[in-house]
Amino acid sequence: MYLIYKPAEGDEQRWKYSPKRGIVTPERELIERLTDRNWSVFAKDVVQGNSLCRRALLFVFLKRLHPQLKFADVMFEWDELTLEYSKGELILMRDQVASVATGDEAYAALTKLQEQIDEAYEDPDEEGKASLPIAE
Repeated sequence: MYLIYKPAEGDEQRWKYSPKRGIVTPERELIERLTDRNWSVFAKDVVQGNSLCRRALLFVFLKRLHPQLKFADVMFEWDELTLEYSKGELILMRDQVASVATGDEAYAALTKLQEQIDEAYEDPDEEGKASLPIAE
């Protein structure tokens, strides 16, 4: 999954985000303190669109570039920050839906997922080893 920040003024920034890899212990602990959520709940809330959780995640990525940055300084318009699934993650989701869903709802979900797969970024690091974006 990718966190994409497109400020109205400035360049787009993209970070690979996986709840299982890439966020080290001090960063996870900081996020837990900032959001008052344990890591697995935080990871779920990021995907579900919780603004505080997405702000905390953006803060961690921006702080890597700007160590003096304060959490209070991180603000964004809702449409400036998005999450995008990788092609591999979407394929896994499609396969799971196909294995349990039936009928018109399955058809609609599979069609939508296929459209997203066709447009998604293919992460070469994920080849054959994509996982769903959840923390266990």
